[in-house]
Amino acid sequence: MKTISIKTLTSPEDLTLVKNLESLVWADEDPVPVNHSIAVVKNGGMVIGAFIEEQLIGFQYSFPGFDGTNVYLVSHSMGIHPDFRKMGIGEKLKLKQREVALKKGYSLIVWTYDPLETVNGYLNLSKLGAVCTQYIENCYGDMPDILNAGMPSDRFLVEWRIAEDSRSECRVANESGEGPFLINVVFDEQGFPVPEPVLLDDGNDANVLYVPVPSHIQAIKTERMAAALEWRLKTRQIFSHYLNKGWMVTALRKSENPNLYYYILQKRD
Repeated sequence: MKTISIKTLTSPEDLTLVKNLESLVWADEDPVPVNHSIAVVKNGGMVIGAFIEEQLIGFQYSFPGFDGTNVYLVSHSMGIHPDFRKMGIGEKLKLKQREVALKKGYSLIVWTYDPLETVNGYLNLSKLGAVCTQYIENCYGDMPDILNAGMPSDRFLVEWRIAEDSRSECRVANESGEGPFLINVVFDEQGFPVPEPVLLDDGNDANVLYVPVPSHIQAIKTERMAAALEWRLKTRQIFSHYLNKGWMVTALRKSENPNLYYYILQKRD
């Protein structure tokens, strides 16, 4: 396998490569203009690229955020060339992002992702050690692209405290894998998981809760959109309820069943 190199990008030529790759990854959306990317990297943001030789195969784009009190880094988008996925490139980009952000003086990186996209969830929470404390309903409105069409664009807001040892293994060292599962799951004739009624108050006396989610939501959308919408609405109900009551999502675990993952919820200190 050829070596993958990761580096920050600042030149108009490199940022044009990013624009072209963004157009390939998200064909239905307009890419970020190069003059905008140049302004971002000159004013506290960053664009990071993954290369094999001279070919750009992945990128990560971030800009500064401010909530009236704190300055942080907003990790806006990350794209991987379709021919080079499942090679760990996303993790390499995020670790480089952390390294550069610390040098710039940031201590917090935030971003959003769809909690039903388990590849993203496993990277964000279980590998990087970020946590989710907020669930945002229909965050971006109706989105017509292939990944989002037909579903409300609900998102987890992720917080990655990069100056701390925030690895999820430390946070969930005492989780047993046994405890209240807040959705009962059955399987249809095609083997797809289908959620049954939510058990909202089943974990009132627990310190750790478990929320199953399907491993392949895009396949379910293709074959059974109604079931995909049920997963959206039932997980929305659970996450909104518990995050508003002071819980946080700390990890995503693989289940013994290849069609399911499960999120771990813990009470905030």
